[in-house]
Order: sequence, then structure tokens, then C-alpha cells
Amino acid sequence: MKVTVVGAGAVGASAAEYIAIKDFADEIVILDIKEGFAEGKAMDLMQTSSLNGFDSKIVGTTGDYSKTANSNVAVITSGIPRKPGMTREELIGINAGIVKDVTKNLLEHSPDVIIIVVSNPMDTLAYLVATSSGLAKNQVIGMGGALDSARFKYRLAEAMDCPTSEISAMVIGGHSDKGMVPLIEKASRNSVPVAELISVEKRQEVVEATKVGGATLTKLLGTSAWYAPGAAISEMVKAIALDSKKMFPCSCFLEGEYGLNDICIGVPAVIGKNGVEKILEIELSDAEKEKLVSSAEAVRKTNGLLDE
Repeated sequence: MKVTVVGAGAVGASAAEYIAIKDFADEIVILDIKEGFAEGKAMDLMQTSSLNGFDSKIVGTTGDYSKTANSNVAVITSGIPRKPGMTREELIGINAGIVKDVTKNLLEHSPDVIIIVVSNPMDTLAYLVATSSGLAKNQVIGMGGALDSARFKYRLAEAMDCPTSEISAMVIGGHSDKGMVPLIEKASRNSVPVAELISVEKRQEVVEATKVGGATLTKLLGTSAWYAPGAAISEMVKAIALDSKKMFPCSCFLEGEYGLNDICIGVPAVIGKNGVEKILEIELSDAEKEKLVSSAEAVRKTNGLLDE
């Protein structure tokens, strides 16, 4: 299994580190446009191999896509990150061009690669890759829902003062502060609905805290978060590498599912060696359906900026 991570910044480097530590990839290539940056990150990470007990080979390169040849999975994290006060949508002008160019270069050397899009606005950029690359729709995945769901579980565990391992919960919809749809009605602690464990007011607090999870961290850190995004990326890559058929909420290209067409948006999907193996159409309440439709409308509005 060969994995390429494009972008050696905090998110890309964190993803490469987690992938290496989980020790399922034979080779990890980190690529960046900044001279020596990816090479330095790769060398630093390789020097942890004896300490962290992994055998993956990590290679860094400055813009040489030939080193990414025959990658099974490529993760695109490149682009400008969010700053305090910025929305993910405001990044589209620069990041769309970057992601399209990166995709073209990746496909020249790995025509059958599965691409995981992380760059923001994620749903729109996943749509850009899905519609312009020529790849099958199952080979393009947006990471956002996996991260948003992890943040949702964290907030629920915090509210109930319990381990996150006991929480089952997910977020669907767009990867944006206003577009996320945390499925609070379906969330549970060891199969007990959270509605039986915390008040309506507390549940609403959890939902709102989840929706602004990225913005909260951006305000605290001065830039986008990286540990949780890196961990989310690594779990998705692992599911592909091991063909584990694990279910993630993630941005997929829809062709009628949930009544939506020609859009990438977060829905539960089974991830395996072919990328998106199956999109699961779960039953949603009327309120959840309404929120998903509203989220889709917002994503389409951002998608429209691709033509400007």
C-alpha cells in the first residue's frame, strides 16, 4: 500500500504521522511546493520509526510527482488554511485552482488512485475532483464528516462525563459551520439514546458546539486544527488499505440518494478497497431531512463559485 499526502503543513504531516504509526502502509510520500519542507518532515518522522515501532517508509519531495507514482491512495490537504474569522467557503478562490492542479499531477502518475479531499471548502472541492478528474465517483471522498462526527462524540462525552468509546453518533450534511447536521436524535451511549440521559437544552448546546468546532479551534490556535483532522484521515486511509468496510460519514458524490443529485455532501458510507463501497440511506426524521436539504442548498451555492 502506497499513500501520498499532498501538503506538508500541520494537517498533512499529522496525517502522515498517524498513518505511519498505525503501520499499514508500505510507503508514504509527502509532497509540498516549499523547498525542502516535505523532505524535512519525512526525515523527522522517519527518525521516530524505532521509537514508535513502525516500518513504513516515509519519503518527502518538493513538487516531484513522479515519486508519487502508483499510489493507491492520495490525500489532498494543500491550500491556504483558515484564519480566525474566516469561513471555509472564503478559501475557494485560491484552493480550487490548487486542488485541480494537484489532481491532474497525481493522475498522470497514479491513474487509478483513490483521492481523499481535505482542503476547504471540502464538499465543493470534492465535487470539483469528482466532476473534473475522470475518476469513478467511488474513488473521490471528502473527509469532513469523519472529523465532524469525532468532534460530536467528544462534545457528547463531555456533556455526559463519560468515555468517548461509549458514544455512537454522527454528523451528516455539509462540512461547514451552518451546514452540519449532527444527528442528535440518533446519538446514544452504549445503545441508550442520549435523549434519555441529558436535557433538551444540553443536547442543543452539544449540537451548536459541534457545528462551530472548527471555528472554535481556529480562534484558539490562530489557524486550522490538525491532530483530529490527521487522525480522521488516517482512519479513512486505513479502511481502504485493509478493506475493512468501515462506515464513515463522509462527502460522497450522490446520484439520487437522499433525493439529491450531482453534489458531494456528507452521508454515511462504507469505505473499503474501492473507496466508497456503498452509500447508506438511513431513515431521517422530517427535521433531519429539512436540515440536509438546506445544507445541500448551501453547498450548491458554493459550488456555483467554481464557474466564476
